Formats: sequence, C-alpha cells, structure tokens
Amino acid sequence: MIILVTGGARSGKSTFAEKLCMSRSSEAIYLATAQAFDEEMEQRITAHRLQRSDEAYLWHTIEEPIEVADTLESIGQATYPAPTILLDCLTLWLSNILLSKEAEGQDAILQEMDRLVSSVRTYPGLIILVTNEVGDGIVPEYPLGRLYRDMAGILNQRMAAVSEEVFLVTAGIAIELKSKEYKV
Repeated sequence: MIILVTGGARSGKSTFAEKLCMSRSSEAIYLATAQAFDEEMEQRITAHRLQRSDEAYLWHTIEEPIEVADTLESIGQATYPAPTILLDCLTLWLSNILLSKEAEGQDAILQEMDRLVSSVRTYPGLIILVTNEVGDGIVPEYPLGRLYRDMAGILNQRMAAVSEEVFLVTAGIAIELKSKEYKV
C-alpha cells in the first residue's frame, strides 16, 4: 500500500506521517533524504533523529539522499514480509537529484523520477511518502527555481496517482483527499 502525505512547510506533515506509520505497524524504516549542507540543516536532522529515538516505537533509519529507488528495491527484495517504510521527503530527494543532474537536463531528472515511481509502485509493503506542496506560492524568480517547482508538481501528481491514500496536512490537520477525488 502506498500513502502520500503532502502539505506546505511546517504544516505538520512529517509528524502526521510518523503517527500514521506508528498506527499501522509496530516498527518501520525511516528513509531520510535530507543532506546537511549547513549548520542549521544539521540541527534539523539532529532534532528529527532525537524525536524518533524518544518514541516507544522501533525506527530503523537509513539516510539516502539520491539512490532512493535502488534502496527501496533492495529492501523489498531482502526481507519478507517487507518492512513498513516512511520516506521523508520526496521534494528533498528531488532537490538532490536536480542539483546532481542539472547539467544533464530535464529528461535525466524525469528518468530518475520514473525510476522512483516504479520502485514505489512495486514495493511489496506499506510505504508512506512525505512531500511538500510547493506550487501554491509565487513563481520563482530564477530558472532553476521554476524547474524545481515544475518537477515537484509532476512528481507529486505521479505519486498521488499510484497512492491508495493521499493526505493534505495544513496547520497540523490532515484531510484524506483520494477518497474525495472528483473524477471527470
């Protein structure tokens, strides 16, 4: 089963995703995509690690900023039954891919996206994905920012399409969207 959790920055989506994960399994792999390029980000990552270590829940953390598709495939093939995975977050992964593949162009980024969607779709266990909703703000001033916004929108649409449940989190309140989807 695939569950997508989306929302704006500091909306409560990661906290909701963690609680959702804890309500559906007794332990999980926390697949973290963040990279600490500065002191402030290192502090955020440390705070997230501490938050998970205080819980009466067994988290196994894997930090993988780029090769997420390969990691999912390896985990899915190595263990039966497949463990629950909380992947936090897709848009950080996308920024890592964008920076590493920028010189190769948009097609290279879309290929990586396709690989990730395929790995998520074929993962044999529960996977909860966290992503940011970045398209609700102003149009970025720079081409790289616009490309990121556009790619994030495409990634979120593709992941929502393969997900059984999609939650939008705003102000710490989660609403399930997929069951309310209006189809034309």
